[in-house]
Amino acid sequence: MRNGLGGCLFGIGMLLAAPLEAVTTSTFQVSAQIVAGCLVVGGVTSYGTLNYGTQSALSTGILSTSLGGATVTFQCTPGVVMSMSLDGGQNSASGTRNLKRSGGTQVLAYQLYQDAAFSQALGIGQSVTVSYADATAIKLPVYGRTQLPGTLPAGTYTDVVQVSVTW
Repeated sequence: MRNGLGGCLFGIGMLLAAPLEAVTTSTFQVSAQIVAGCLVVGGVTSYGTLNYGTQSALSTGILSTSLGGATVTFQCTPGVVMSMSLDGGQNSASGTRNLKRSGGTQVLAYQLYQDAAFSQALGIGQSVTVSYADATAIKLPVYGRTQLPGTLPAGTYTDVVQVSVTW
């Protein structure tokens, strides 16, 4: 029986052992592509508040303010061009943004600008480039101005503007 089943098992064992002793080498590539872009820091829940403060219903002055209280900043790869656009808000009519009195129909027109000098208006849906000096702490440049007519009923006037940021 030595040449019978034992020889057969020995032959199978040699067939199985041969591939385990074989050594092969090969290579594979590893790569990564790093692209320029921006990161939203602090989430996108609120870009801040444009607050004209508390005024008398009889006031007739011009009020100015800037986007403040921002919890959101952006970080971008230096050289990335970032743009923003603003819609007309919830109360726009005939191409004008309006604050609307809570519980009423009265509105107060206001204008948005991209500079503190109020010389570069932010039109409804207009895409504008966001300038920045520090690529690690970019805030949206939004400034507001309104003219009080002195005839509005007392109340809280509000609007919500949607901001779209692209890069």
